[in-house]
Amino acid sequence: QIQFKILRGHSDTVSSCHFCFEDTKILSCSYDRTVKLWDFEEGFPIQVFEEHTAPISECNLTPDDRRVVTSSYDNTVKAWDMETGKMLWTVEHEGIVTSCNISCDGRYVVSGSDKENTIYVFDAISATVVAHIQGHHKSTITRCCFDPDNERVTSVSYDKTIKLWDMITRSTSITINEGHSNAISDCCFTSDGHYLCTASWDKSLKIWDIKTGEFQCHEPVSLNEGHEGSVSSCLFSQDASLVVSGGYDKTIAIWDTEARYKKLSLKGHWDWVTDVAISKNNKWILSASKDSTLRLWNIEKIDHIPSVIESRKARGSNIAQCEECENPFLRLQCSDSETISKCVFCRLSS
Repeated sequence: QIQFKILRGHSDTVSSCHFCFEDTKILSCSYDRTVKLWDFEEGFPIQVFEEHTAPISECNLTPDDRRVVTSSYDNTVKAWDMETGKMLWTVEHEGIVTSCNISCDGRYVVSGSDKENTIYVFDAISATVVAHIQGHHKSTITRCCFDPDNERVTSVSYDKTIKLWDMITRSTSITINEGHSNAISDCCFTSDGHYLCTASWDKSLKIWDIKTGEFQCHEPVSLNEGHEGSVSSCLFSQDASLVVSGGYDKTIAIWDTEARYKKLSLKGHWDWVTDVAISKNNKWILSASKDSTLRLWNIEKIDHIPSVIESRKARGSNIAQCEECENPFLRLQCSDSETISKCVFCRLSS
């Protein structure tokens, strides 16, 4: 009931994927040592970047889509001009680079190296190293990214910890040691920076209230029973109404953030799903896989699928529609629940 399109063009594991240029293009990178820019409508590569000499672990775009940054097992991070395809700079690391990310203002790049589990922060234009944090984790860093305010760098690791490093004080401001019972594979923020989601090999995702520090005295929101094996990737939709996750069970799970349940599983990949993305209008999901392909899934009519309707009904009458964003949400179990007409994200923003 979900229409999809298979994008073939890589010859090895596709490690990272993104929508870009207002959802008209797709960016991907692969263990085949290439980065490809795809035409969304036609579904074929229109530009290829080839300078790495080993598998590429991640690719990321500046907010204006003018530059792309890549990290690789060849111990480098590289920046490219999207229009010309020209490589702008290369930063050498002492070990393989497992992750990279660009700050939302386009000023900084962060990368994670397996040599002494180090985080690097450097200037996105000059490639000058701004910070070099050795021993940041006790084991391999799987993912690092900036928060939307460009104030903190978040990283997760095989050591099961989550760390937030402050760009101003140049110190670790938050460490979460007991959130997951196995390696943490990915992390992502809501667009307002209020919530952080983490994906783990313990088969769960957790949503942390980072802005108010609620996680310090209350358990995070747990999203369970979405995958049969390790969860490899996660991403919030632009409006935070959905979380999308990919797993080693070859499936993509679509979660209702507010009601805290899995709406649907997407099946079709022949090997584990390495990365996921969601379009700004919530109509398309993009998935990357070890099977060397990407898949585009049309979820525009997801709420009309019988199984999704039945699942929503089974959760009872506490599911309501937000009067502002019009997304479904779970009303709180309290005496004045009938007065609650907005989801938690709209309540917080107001």
